[in-house]
Amino acid sequence: MTDTVTRIGIIGCMGRMGQAILARVQSEPSAVFSAGSEIASHPLAGAVVPDTEIIVASAAEAVFHDADVVIDFTPPGQTAAHATLAAETGTPYVVGTTGLTAGDHMALSVAGEKVAVIQAGNFSLGINMLMALVREAAAKLDSSWDIDIVEMHHKHKVDAPSGTALMLGEAAAEGRGQPLDALRTPAREGITGERVDGSIGFAALRGGAVIGEHEVIFASESERLVLSHKAENRGLFADGAVKAALWLVHQPPARYSMSDMLRA
Repeated sequence: MTDTVTRIGIIGCMGRMGQAILARVQSEPSAVFSAGSEIASHPLAGAVVPDTEIIVASAAEAVFHDADVVIDFTPPGQTAAHATLAAETGTPYVVGTTGLTAGDHMALSVAGEKVAVIQAGNFSLGINMLMALVREAAAKLDSSWDIDIVEMHHKHKVDAPSGTALMLGEAAAEGRGQPLDALRTPAREGITGERVDGSIGFAALRGGAVIGEHEVIFASESERLVLSHKAENRGLFADGAVKAALWLVHQPPARYSMSDMLRA
């Protein structure tokens, strides 16, 4: 890492989130965009990133070699491979990809033994505050209060429920003192039977250009409590990711969460 300016690489630099992150990096005095990549079939692979002299690489390896820290918000599928590259190059790794598999999480944990890694389903300060409120509400309201999480995103999102919805579900389950897998109810369709007391349900909506909306509904026989968050633009995620990157370059090897950064 350089003494005064952090070189930030972006995997998927020409996607919707990649461009938002790039704009945030370019506005940050203590950071500089050093490398970016897209998949080889992307129409802009090999082109010059606008307003820079940097060529869009067709392989992620170049990004890890030319950056002090790498940010990755690409669709699921390559996270484990990217985590391996982070460990091999000693490059801190910021992961905003959702829809991760157990194998992806294992790869991130293994990489965290050699390099600093931070992974979150959402880099928004508001969402992380919502998680704390959900955890507290679930702890104080007994199992007679049903919990459902409703989320909506743009029609191009490929995974469901969203990573943020799952984070909120985990916060609710933690408040109830159990793992989410023990309480989670699959998406409802057809003749499902009555609801199981204490279960946590999910509903995923997709349409239009919605950036991200989440509601956590606590429903009893006589009242409902609704905690919600709406993202107005992708800038809030980009801002959180860049803040995480600038923090991560100073941390020892480990796997971190947004809560770790916010407590620091």
